[in-house]
Amino acid sequence: MRRPLSLALRVTLLFGIAAAVVFPVFGWFINRSIEAHFSVEDINELRVIAQAVQRAWAAVRSEDDLPIIEGRINDILVGHHNASLYLTAHDGQTIYASPGPDLSGIIKAAMADNSKDTTREWREGDNHYRVLILRMEEGAAGNAPYTVAVAVAIDHHLHFLDEFRRALWLMIAAGIAVMCLMGWIAVRRGHAPLHDVASQIRQISANRLKTRLAAESVPAELADLAGSFNEMLERVDEAFQRISNFSADIAHELRTPVTTLMTQTQVALAQARTPDEYREILYSNIEEYERMTQMIGDMLFLAKADNGLCQPDSTEVDLGKEVRSLFDYYEVLAEERRVLLALEGAAVVFGDRLMLRRALSNLLSNAIRHTPSGQTVRVRLESGDNDETRISVENPGPTIPAIHIPKLFDRFYRADPSRQRSGESTGLGLAIVKSIIDAHGGGIDVTSADERTAFRITLYGRPRFPE
Repeated sequence: MRRPLSLALRVTLLFGIAAAVVFPVFGWFINRSIEAHFSVEDINELRVIAQAVQRAWAAVRSEDDLPIIEGRINDILVGHHNASLYLTAHDGQTIYASPGPDLSGIIKAAMADNSKDTTREWREGDNHYRVLILRMEEGAAGNAPYTVAVAVAIDHHLHFLDEFRRALWLMIAAGIAVMCLMGWIAVRRGHAPLHDVASQIRQISANRLKTRLAAESVPAELADLAGSFNEMLERVDEAFQRISNFSADIAHELRTPVTTLMTQTQVALAQARTPDEYREILYSNIEEYERMTQMIGDMLFLAKADNGLCQPDSTEVDLGKEVRSLFDYYEVLAEERRVLLALEGAAVVFGDRLMLRRALSNLLSNAIRHTPSGQTVRVRLESGDNDETRISVENPGPTIPAIHIPKLFDRFYRADPSRQRSGESTGLGLAIVKSIIDAHGGGIDVTSADERTAFRITLYGRPRFPE
């Protein structure tokens, strides 16, 4: 896959494209404005000459006045550099023609077009002219209509415009190049904070997860990025610590049964024993193997849950039936501890029956172990509004300090350190419960007060699976 263009190159190209569009448009407008300015100035000058000639010609009373009028016309043209004049009668006869270009041809073209008042550009040889043609309805002393053609050379204007266009296009090209360079410099300087952030990020390692980006020292546009990155580091640091603690806890939890197995095996091999003694040692080892098997199974389940591999089914589950079945299963343990089991209410939900049964089993086992002799563990089922189902597993017993409540669902966490090696629990039961409830899109919380602890689960009619 082709690598995308760099941001610096993209922004530089955008600067160049914008300049390549805007500058030529401005140059075109400037060129057109100057051309229009010269045209207006030339036309105004031509009209001044034409009006002066018209006033002079109106003073003609007879043919005897023609030499005097011609002198006045010559005087008029003297005041206008490179101006030419041509007068023709309505029948095409030349009345007056000043030295310079022959304007008879352009007058004939105008008369053929029936143009009364027109301005044209005309070329004769290498010279260019702007010509004003006026057709007068009446001449002097009742003479017939006549036509006046006044021309002025515009070669110097055209030469100036050619030079100006060359200079203008050079300036436009230079402006585009300067804009591209300025865009590249601006982007490079603008990306400097990004390079600083990248440099800080490169220094982060597993041993430096406490490093944080200073959000107040970066531009406002990068403040959200820095804040989001710091939040990500918090989550990564927390997950890393959890994994590190989890690994240490696994090693600690497995070391004890492995040590026990090794010690018992070494003792058994230290001297000859009877078959019954070997059988007793093997039975003792089986207990440790079972505990290790349960722990490994629990860890595998949690690993699958962490990676979204435990997707629950959606079948109808009669919670009352499942709880009564668990009561039968834990009847022996409850009688041994002289603990009573009670069920209140009924409810039906949609979910994974085996997973929900495992969660209820862990909560019920935990409650039985922590209930004083002669007391009752109560399970309440209640169907609420919005298709909600609430499950409460409540047992009497020592109040759990508030400092331990948020950590009860952590793996291998025990609120009572004295129960660390009781052999009754792997320390993963409550973590598994939370994973199962989370997989069903529900919630679980704990309250402990007045020597009574309650785990409350909220489930919905159909599992709200995480996206």
